[in-house]
Amino acid sequence: MNGTVKPYGLMAEFDSPAAILQAAEKVRDAGYRRWDVFTPFPVHGLDRVMGFKNSLVGWFALVFGGGAFVATMGLIWFTNTFDYPLIVGGKPMFSPPAAFVPSYIMMVLGGAVGAFVGMLVLNGLPRLYHPLLQKARFALASRDKFFLVIGANDPKYSETETRRRLEAIGGTHIEGVEA
Repeated sequence: MNGTVKPYGLMAEFDSPAAILQAAEKVRDAGYRRWDVFTPFPVHGLDRVMGFKNSLVGWFALVFGGGAFVATMGLIWFTNTFDYPLIVGGKPMFSPPAAFVPSYIMMVLGGAVGAFVGMLVLNGLPRLYHPLLQKARFALASRDKFFLVIGANDPKYSETETRRRLEAIGGTHIEGVEA
């Protein structure tokens, strides 16, 4: 290891939801692509400004839930038809209405597990370390301050130019963050 510190990006502090929303619009309009905002509560319109689309968590829930339904229905069919066939009162070996209830219950469980797994995967969790946690002021993001971070991996990132831009849009306590 050569001991060099790799930059993570620049962090700027803002005092109000309106200020962070305006700053986010200016950062987006400047062409930055690798940036994030940290707020103590949801800010209306920030997701639109940041260009967020619908989450893919629903697809995880659909796939897991559908898979659980089909797997449970298949297990009941296989068990009743081939593995352990019991003729009870002349009833058929496999009855879809009878197998629907346990399959439905497993579909709900599978959907819940799929949503949980999707949330973990899409958020990159579990994440045991984040470079922003090194900064003492970042603790204010859970209280009353708003932070905008532009990543060093952004194609437009330049330490001096990005710092000037953050100052120009009203950012205070601008700090470099090391990865």
